[in-house]
Amino acid sequence: MHRKIWLTCCGIALVGVTVGQIKKQFTVEDSQSCENIRLSLKANSGNCYIKPSHNPEILNVFSNQTEQTYAHNFRKEIKGKTCEVLLNLEEVQTEGLSQTISARFFGASDAPVNDKIWKMYLTDAKPYFLELNYGVGNANVDLSGLAIKKLKINTGSADVNVNYNSALENQIDMDTFFVKVDLGSINVKNINLSRTRFVMADVGFGNMTLDFSNKPLVSNKVKGTVGAGNLLIVLPSDHLTPVVVKIKDSWLCSVKLPGDLKKIGENLYANAAYSKDAKNSLSFDLDVSMGNITFQEAPAH
Repeated sequence: MHRKIWLTCCGIALVGVTVGQIKKQFTVEDSQSCENIRLSLKANSGNCYIKPSHNPEILNVFSNQTEQTYAHNFRKEIKGKTCEVLLNLEEVQTEGLSQTISARFFGASDAPVNDKIWKMYLTDAKPYFLELNYGVGNANVDLSGLAIKKLKINTGSADVNVNYNSALENQIDMDTFFVKVDLGSINVKNINLSRTRFVMADVGFGNMTLDFSNKPLVSNKVKGTVGAGNLLIVLPSDHLTPVVVKIKDSWLCSVKLPGDLKKIGENLYANAAYSKDAKNSLSFDLDVSMGNITFQEAPAH
């Protein structure tokens, strides 16, 4: 049996920062019957933050916005042992979107400045299937110490930073780490702390950086496609991590590999530490049409 529980709004004021006061907007309570959380968040614009929390609530949302400046669409359903939460944050006044997209293509300097702030806190007490969708603006996602089973991040023209700021690894092994960028950018640091075995990366016209500079905790298989954008992959500097790279490219693209990756087959490259049965290896399967793929070593510690 499915149950629908509608969101309640709270007006708890915190210390004001930047423009206006940051106030609690939404709280999604936990349920004893829920063993997993399937959370989908969508923000059309603004400056968005995802942070871990020791609080028991599934989701706490704070903002400097008022009810007159945004609209939201919320749904919570309990299906078996999974709590499904959908939250779409929609800006009422959408002026400036075309200027932002123009700035991406033509380098215009008159893109609108957005002072909207969304701070979202997730509990570290329950595992999540997490999907994040961003339109324009900026997003900072801190996954330190959370329990993420599967992660999916999509950005249109937003600039997104993903990290484990407290250096706390994912509590559980992650099934899939999926990131997609259209016109904006995604910068992912400390991927090793995600404990993921499978990374999927999709680059359209934008820019993506994947940081594998620290020794992986498990073997990583990375499947990536690049259209006309740029993909930068940072590898460990110690040359002890097994690395193998398979690339399908075209004459319209650019691929740069470090010197220790030697050709071992058609479109196949590996370093001296790699073997078929190597543990905690990095395996890349990449397809690029018109864009650029660059591998570089992390600075030596």
